[in-house]
Amino acid sequence: MEFRILGPLEVWHEGRRIHIGGAKERAVLAFLLLHAGEPVSLDRLIDELWGESPPATARKSLHVRVAALRRAIGNDVLLTRGDGYVIRLGRNQLDLHRFEQLLSDGSEELAGADASSALATLTEAIALWRGPALAEFLYESFAQPALARLEELHLHAIELRIEAQLELGLHTDVIAELEELVAEHPLRERLRAQLMVALYRDGRQAEALDVYRRTRDGFVEDLGIEPGAALKRLQQAILRQDRSLDGPLPSPERSILVAPQDAGRFAELVALAEPLARRPRRELILAWLVAEAGDLAAGHSLPNEHRQALVGRGVAARSITFSSVALGEDLVRLAVEQEVDLLLVDGPPDLDDPVLHTVLARAPCDVAVYVGRGEPPRPGPVLVLFGGGEHDWSAVEVGAWLAGAQDVQLRLAGPAEGVERDASRALASAALAVQRVLGIAAEPVLLPPAVPDVLTAAGEAAVVIVGLTERWERAGLGRIRSALAANGRPPAVLVRRGLRPGGLAPEQSLTRFTWTLGAATE
Repeated sequence: MEFRILGPLEVWHEGRRIHIGGAKERAVLAFLLLHAGEPVSLDRLIDELWGESPPATARKSLHVRVAALRRAIGNDVLLTRGDGYVIRLGRNQLDLHRFEQLLSDGSEELAGADASSALATLTEAIALWRGPALAEFLYESFAQPALARLEELHLHAIELRIEAQLELGLHTDVIAELEELVAEHPLRERLRAQLMVALYRDGRQAEALDVYRRTRDGFVEDLGIEPGAALKRLQQAILRQDRSLDGPLPSPERSILVAPQDAGRFAELVALAEPLARRPRRELILAWLVAEAGDLAAGHSLPNEHRQALVGRGVAARSITFSSVALGEDLVRLAVEQEVDLLLVDGPPDLDDPVLHTVLARAPCDVAVYVGRGEPPRPGPVLVLFGGGEHDWSAVEVGAWLAGAQDVQLRLAGPAEGVERDASRALASAALAVQRVLGIAAEPVLLPPAVPDVLTAAGEAAVVIVGLTERWERAGLGRIRSALAANGRPPAVLVRRGLRPGGLAPEQSLTRFTWTLGAATE
């Protein structure tokens, strides 16, 4: 037999709901469950259920109600004790008891710095609630003290669960919920403090301070008091940008595989990948594959040094080194096993490399081939050549994230002549899509479809990103792409769209753009 009071009163037995009819029968059961294990006298039951003016037949009526309840739930649960009754329950027969145990466990786990376990435990506890406790008795006088206590416990569990989420760096996940809770419980300072911390960690310092201002104004006007000392200290800490408020960073759920073939380009690839890993946060997996097993010991230090430097700068990173006789196949395997969003490799300007051919043909993720110049990137905008092709959209995604992370201008360049009069409409549509999906503004640029003009425009950029064509293996890169890869001043990144949806697009927009435009003239 299972009894539920964290919501409407319910009784279940072997997966079947037991019908408890009659308002007074349900009231008797509810009151006894609120005092489970405690004998309750007939006189107290009569006072609680009928008030100061019970009918003359109240005692007899109560015996009748109890008899009906015993037929429904059994004599072994509802027992007579002296001049009264008691509900005897085993472990976990009452959802309230289960909730209280989980609340206690979660509180201890949180106090013991085990926020992950606390979050799971407290989430399980809160899930037992199906609405207001004993919802049908919200306005019954006999239930008021108990219901006030239960509501306090429920709110306390929510506060602890939010505290665990904040400890785990999940501040973004709780902001909307906290705003609703603050509106529902305007006098609860802990909720306001949690909202201020969550907003501050989300980069919304002004909004966090505005919460304090509105709190103070409301307290002074309505209650004639100032906020408590804890809230005042928090406001001062936010004004100082106290590092203790930063909290942990959330564990990245997405990753980028960085796998240079040339040791001399390791630093260049890491410099390109690091901004992509910062906003939104992604993990960098640094892979160094060596042809000879004897090179493992020496090779291990190369990716690990970069990993340590990245971690020191606040970037999540792992490194791996192993010998391989099939570099392309092993890179594809790593991309599949680690479910990476982008595989960043280096290669020759013409992409004539067996490793690249394997990766570009078989990797399920987006692939970006870096053709560097052997020097650190210079400051400047990110230039993306856009012709509306399928791989061009992946290039736009990579370019937009890179520009957004570095807070530099994103330029989308299209041909000044071609299938249409010019590509301005295509570029405008692309710029709007980038703003809608990625939240980054882009400047459209029309260029004559001639190599010198494109190289001149690229010379102002820090990096130029170009999508491959579907026919690149058969027909080559084309004049424009070949010139940018081989002769352009900035490093070039040649991008191939992944086989599965998503790439670097936000999780809420996993569907890629499927409409196409006429390809730009090479």
